[in-house]
Amino acid sequence: MSIQKVLITLMAVTLLILGYRSFTFSSNDPGKDEQYVKYVTDHYKIFALNIPDTMYFAGERMPLEIQDVKERLDRELMVNTYWQSQTLLHFKRASRWFPIIEPILKEEGVPLDFKYLCMAESGLTNVVSPAGASGYWQFLKETAKHYGLEVDDNVDQRYDVRASTRAACKYLKDAKKEFGTWALAAAAYNMGQGNLNKQLKRQKVTDYYDLLLNEETSRYVFRLTAMKEIMENPSKYGFHFRPQDLYAPYISNTVKVDSSISDMAAFADSFGMNYKELKILNPWLRDDYLENPSGKAYYIEIPK
Repeated sequence: MSIQKVLITLMAVTLLILGYRSFTFSSNDPGKDEQYVKYVTDHYKIFALNIPDTMYFAGERMPLEIQDVKERLDRELMVNTYWQSQTLLHFKRASRWFPIIEPILKEEGVPLDFKYLCMAESGLTNVVSPAGASGYWQFLKETAKHYGLEVDDNVDQRYDVRASTRAACKYLKDAKKEFGTWALAAAAYNMGQGNLNKQLKRQKVTDYYDLLLNEETSRYVFRLTAMKEIMENPSKYGFHFRPQDLYAPYISNTVKVDSSISDMAAFADSFGMNYKELKILNPWLRDDYLENPSGKAYYIEIPK
């Protein structure tokens, strides 16, 4: 279902809830129908958003004086503001994962704004795309291996937020070196460096904001920037929550394992947790056993 259809459905449901809160709708009672319409008109309002005069992504100014650039930002601000359930989940999950992602971005010399790329790619969850891209940063298998991640039937580090964040940083720095700006690096992350290079040569431009791209990539940097604006100014966009509403980071220790594990459930039990808890903390462990004939050192998180 498209985002537009989701928004229309949510609005329709909200209208029904607001109306039914005080009235029972009856097509046989014109007076009641008029009260219903008046109630909705008086109480349910959707506002156009004020577009900031100046916006930056990864320290680079967005040229909002260009009409289509301003309109594309407006679209993403509206979509992310009025898709309230999804954006509220972003706030909740960010409380758990940003404290892990941010220090790695800083260590790797990648602007902190790229934490919103992870949010846009996966919603800060370990998802799998129809094309097979997996994990928090949505790496394809071969790309993941190219950037140093282990990917096999037992271990898939695309599902390890720390390892995959470092791999994403390497990709973004390579793209920045090749294309010159962080906006183009973000576009390359979405559509691939080869495809982006082809479009730059075809269209004879050097700026992301001058490119005509596919629907997803043309929205990409605007989506990241809109997420940043809303996440940094929640009350401005109507989001209100308490600290206890947000998801707390997992508190854990690590245990070094340099041998095979024949039974993950028994392994979990030996550390006072169950199989589910083990997999929540270590989603990169992909099976119920671990083959490790080479004696490689793995660090498995266990509850503190």
